[in-house]
Amino acid sequence: MALSLSIVILAGLSLNKLFEKINIPGLLGMLLLGILIGPHGVNILSQDILNISSDLREIALIIILIRAGLGIKKETLKQVGIPAIKMSCIPGLVEGFIIAFAAHYIFDISLIEGGILGFIVAAVSPAVIVPSMLGFIEARKGEKKGIPTLILAGASIDDVFAITVFSSFLGIYGGEKVNIAMTIFRIPLSILLGIGIGMGASLILLRIFRKYSIRDTKKVLIILAISIFITRFETVVKNFVPIAGLLGVMTVGFILAEKNQGVAKRLSEKFNKIWVFAELLLFVLVGAQVNIYVALDAGLKGILLIIIGLIGRSIGVLISLARTNLNWQEKLFCIIAYIPKATVQAAVGAVPLAAGVESGELILALAVLAIIITAPIGAMGVRVAGERWLSS
Repeated sequence: MALSLSIVILAGLSLNKLFEKINIPGLLGMLLLGILIGPHGVNILSQDILNISSDLREIALIIILIRAGLGIKKETLKQVGIPAIKMSCIPGLVEGFIIAFAAHYIFDISLIEGGILGFIVAAVSPAVIVPSMLGFIEARKGEKKGIPTLILAGASIDDVFAITVFSSFLGIYGGEKVNIAMTIFRIPLSILLGIGIGMGASLILLRIFRKYSIRDTKKVLIILAISIFITRFETVVKNFVPIAGLLGVMTVGFILAEKNQGVAKRLSEKFNKIWVFAELLLFVLVGAQVNIYVALDAGLKGILLIIIGLIGRSIGVLISLARTNLNWQEKLFCIIAYIPKATVQAAVGAVPLAAGVESGELILALAVLAIIITAPIGAMGVRVAGERWLSS
């Protein structure tokens, strides 16, 4: 495993630098590296690191979400409140249901299977979006209208809707009796509980930090450990009580920043340094999950389906941003920022196949294809559009 880590670090940093030099987001180089050295490429990654890949990716995602929480300002969040709530659900729901119906006709699968597929593909990738938005916040681009914060807030909840509806369709396929009213109720409940647990954890952390003299490095480790515990707790109780764990993690950072700006600034700098390594692990290991040969099986029909879904998502974004003070270029930026898919698709794309869904192989192929198409286009589009259309 040590040799694999050294390859990931050396090759990942080199490709990141190379891609940045030619004005392409470095994460694309890391994704390509993962595809190349992963089990579906030349297969030189240690099986040990692949066995803990999901945990490493989750920790990396937690790190960037804490950093995101530390970077969000209360005033900006208030400014984007209602549009952010709309952005958290409308685009994903429109895309998911459009894919469900389109897949029914294009691939001749049942509407239930289409729903399973639709809400796997519909989930936006915080792993791709969050680092880009933090870069814009630090550069103060689009901050006057709170655009990066709007995307951050919306994307952090988008996955809650997608995964909840996906789980419901999977349950229906398996013969479970799904209570629609309860399913709808679980979404806001999970969001509120996630925020509540994040607030509780952050207030406890603040008391500890005030009472005891602790080095910032140790504070970072404590915050990271508590955040991992929050996401693990979500997994343990998910069959009984729904909790949006990743939203709770972001809340921890947000409350710490609100209550103690000085400490938050220092902690943010520490998390930025950790992110250098975490970013390598996240994107290389996401790439390692991608089986490009499976994606090719979806063919042109698969590409058509994903494009239809993205059109639906774009319509959803425009509906969400109606009657806001954003101009057309800024709205188009928001559409592009909501394109990238990677994290959820890599994590749950194979779940329907393992659960015995008849079209499981097709669903996996389309999930992988969605990553290959949208992650590069979205990442490059966000950079170009943000630099050109977001005002400083």
